[in-house]
Amino acid sequence: MMDRKSAEKRIGELKEQIERHDRLYYIDNNPQISDAAYDELLRELEEFEEAFPDFAADDSPTKRVGAPPRSSLPPARHLMPMLSLDSTTSADEARAFDERLRKALEKDRIAYTAEPKFDGISLELVYENGVLTRAATRGDGTTGEDVTPNVRTIRSVPLRLSDDPVPSLVSVRGEAFLPLDRFRELNRRMTERGEPGFANPRNAAAGALRQLDSRITASRPLTFFAYEIMKIEGAPDPPTHSEELDLLSDFGFVIDNHWKTCDGIEEAIDFHAVLAEAREALPFEIDGVVIEVDSKRDRDAVGARSRSPRWALALKFEPRREITDVEDIAVGVGRTGKLTPVALLKPVDVGGVTVSRATLHNARDLERKDVRIGDRVRIKRAGDVIPAVIERIEVAGQKRSGPFSMPSACPVCGSPVEAEGANHYCTGGLSCPAQLKRRIMHFASKGAFDIEGLGEKTVESMVDLEMLGSVADLFRLNRDKLLELEGFAEKSADNLLEAIERSKDIALPRFVYALGIRNVGEHVAGLLALHYGSLEAIAAAPAEELISIREIGPEVAASVTGFFSNERNRKTVDDLLVQGVAPKPPERTAADLPLAGKAFVFTGALEGITRSEAKSRVQALGGRVSSSVSAKTDYVVAGSDPGSKHEKALRLGVIVLSIDEFLSLVEGD
Repeated sequence: MMDRKSAEKRIGELKEQIERHDRLYYIDNNPQISDAAYDELLRELEEFEEAFPDFAADDSPTKRVGAPPRSSLPPARHLMPMLSLDSTTSADEARAFDERLRKALEKDRIAYTAEPKFDGISLELVYENGVLTRAATRGDGTTGEDVTPNVRTIRSVPLRLSDDPVPSLVSVRGEAFLPLDRFRELNRRMTERGEPGFANPRNAAAGALRQLDSRITASRPLTFFAYEIMKIEGAPDPPTHSEELDLLSDFGFVIDNHWKTCDGIEEAIDFHAVLAEAREALPFEIDGVVIEVDSKRDRDAVGARSRSPRWALALKFEPRREITDVEDIAVGVGRTGKLTPVALLKPVDVGGVTVSRATLHNARDLERKDVRIGDRVRIKRAGDVIPAVIERIEVAGQKRSGPFSMPSACPVCGSPVEAEGANHYCTGGLSCPAQLKRRIMHFASKGAFDIEGLGEKTVESMVDLEMLGSVADLFRLNRDKLLELEGFAEKSADNLLEAIERSKDIALPRFVYALGIRNVGEHVAGLLALHYGSLEAIAAAPAEELISIREIGPEVAASVTGFFSNERNRKTVDDLLVQGVAPKPPERTAADLPLAGKAFVFTGALEGITRSEAKSRVQALGGRVSSSVSAKTDYVVAGSDPGSKHEKALRLGVIVLSIDEFLSLVEGD
């Protein structure tokens, strides 16, 4: 057997060889050995590390094969905020962006870098003394999920930086994604196994990165492009973004070569047009061009808002549109009973995604577009993701089929269908099988009963096995029934039963939201609970009384009265109460709250509190938040750079609060 000193030397040699061949293959596109020879080197290294485990370092290439499953993805706080980007599809808005910057910097012309906006998953990679120690998803921009074991499996991510000397600490931002050819191959394999494919490469990448078992991530060939140094210590920060990209390349990262330093905004806009033309030929998905100030000093001078830098703009592409034929029109039934006509299409490739279904939204949309079975149509991926039919294309000499009509009975349960404006709804409510699975998922969701462990696959199995015929049946489950389900053992069954039992003690707003009443989201459920104080009072409220509540209009009122006047729905609610569910009324009604009836508008960048937190504080005290200023507005809260809303408030005589004054108000001072 080899001695420790010789083993350590051989491990170092193998690591160096494998890292060299990884770079040649994944970064330089210049492989110099066969796959079999590479596998033999890796296998030899694995054997040595198994025999001498204290030599198996975090930067070993063997880490790329994946690690055993983790119980969860722990949170990871970013070293620097991962900001999002303001975006537009208008070249004129890009010119306005440039004008604002030139005015702020007092310059006649600004040098920009323009580079692809990758449609993947944004990651932060942290290297300490050159070794990858942590990788995290963007999350909320401040804290993401720790996906280090998964990112180590991405071959284009260096486990150790190659530049010498390396900084003591560096935080690198980039994008993980699935190249289009690998995405199509993955979807083909999943289809062959009878599994549903992914809608687009971004979803596939997100699914791979969020695996608890990194060996699954290793089986999905992700790649990574680096594009920003967020923080660096122990080495100089490059003065320009173009030099930053060069340094990232020196570190060993893959830098996409479709970028350009532009002398002024017009050159950047021209580059956007060039890249839009080349988009279809690229081996990966992009949805626009990022235009950013090249000089780091100029970036520092203009600064950032709370969520986005002032020195960068995403100039996005128009969504792709494709043409295909409608082979049939089906009607889907949603969680709230809404019927949606869906065009079943002759499969067409839209941006690397094979689309075979596209929404027609509702009967009015279908009638307006006059789409019929056999028609040729143009498809758009709304937001480059959700397929929709946008128009019918005339075909000379075509004999068209008759117009499509929405059914008078639910295609699933046979209950009568009612029209409400442009939409149609199944009246089966909680008893409709098509709605049942979705209603149970909604019922158990975080904003409702929050039943931990009741996932989509479990619900589907329970309904398919007729263990659940209504949401109330959840509270009749027992261990013997759960053990019939695939993947359930005694411990997991007991955990789910405990979660169901805990959920019986529920606040009234969450209970009302859980019922899945059409047009009643969490906010409206909270309004109803605050106004009436009990489930019985909400159920008995007439429509004209509901309409008198601020923010509740005729449509919401009709949904509430319609739900509680349905005998089957009332029976289900009564059944829930019999099973021991006990909705707790709010401690105070809306009239008791200090900001009852007060309307707030926020403008500018809020410092010390996020906009969502500020909104929650107002609503918790009985107030409401609006997006526009009017004479009925009570307070305008102005942060930095407040803009036109602040000016309008001053004209109308509306009270304007600073952030400190607002915080004092909501904290009772």
